[in-house]
Amino acid sequence: MSVTSHIAELKKKHEHLSDMVMKAQRSPGTDDLAIAELKKQKLKLKEEITRLSDA
Repeated sequence: MSVTSHIAELKKKHEHLSDMVMKAQRSPGTDDLAIAELKKQKLKLKEEITRLSDA
């Protein structure tokens, strides 16, 4: 897998997590810890995308 395709895949995962966070925030029964965990995963992906893009 090339770096470019890997970055594209990470961006798709990041977008998917963004959607999940938005849905979770709109749902009144969603646990704040679950939302925080999704945001944490999203941040890790963003950091990895940035790291690979700068390399």
